[in-house]
Amino acid sequence: QVQLVESGGGLVQAGGSLRLSCAASGRTFNNYNMGWFRQAPGKEREFVATIAWSGSTIFYADSVKGRFTISRDNAKNTVYLQMDSLKPEDTAVYYCAAGTGRRLWRLDEYDYWGQGTQVTVSS
Repeated sequence: QVQLVESGGGLVQAGGSLRLSCAASGRTFNNYNMGWFRQAPGKEREFVATIAWSGSTIFYADSVKGRFTISRDNAKNTVYLQMDSLKPEDTAVYYCAAGTGRRLWRLDEYDYWGQGTQVTVSS
């Protein structure tokens, strides 16, 4: 089992920044690819960003490319999502996830999920 706890969400004005953190415990963190997903009210959960276990492969959704940066610190068992130039349409609950699949942009490739952290961007 892997337990994931997200933090860092909050309310920010458009154009602002937030950094989300996801702390992992349980099984060896650096065995897992890590992803960030988000779910806005009334919408399906969608892919945001992912980073492979080694950090060598990173993907972003087109909607966040150039504004968000994913990173990981395997020594601290933590993955981060730096979010800059935030827009109202980024408002959602953000979830981190851990998995060992290859299709890192797919929800069903992840086995463990956190509880989520709310991000609200005001216009």
